[in-house]
Amino acid sequence: MEKIRERKTGKMYNNSERKSGLCKDQLITVEDLAQFKAELLEALEPLLRSSKTFNDKKWLKSYEVRKILGISAGKLLTLRTNGTLPFARIGGVIYYDQQDINQMFENRKLKQ
Repeated sequence: MEKIRERKTGKMYNNSERKSGLCKDQLITVEDLAQFKAELLEALEPLLRSSKTFNDKKWLKSYEVRKILGISAGKLLTLRTNGTLPFARIGGVIYYDQQDINQMFENRKLKQ
């Protein structure tokens, strides 16, 4: 049976003893938790920085608008053609102003 050495204590454990992640004489200290927190935050920071929210952008592409609104490409085309949602076309790319999307919701809000 393969034995594994515990990093901090140097004790040897069987593989079956280590499957649960904790051993009966293993101790997690506040320092261990603080180190884990720091490592976790360090790993998450690049992910959080790279994921721009749509609210940070003034101009959105069609796929972003469809994702925000949860609609199909056909429905977005309908909103464009009937004038409900203004857009700008630059080359072959269609852009939508974030304020126009918010205004569309405000204009269609039901008042009771």
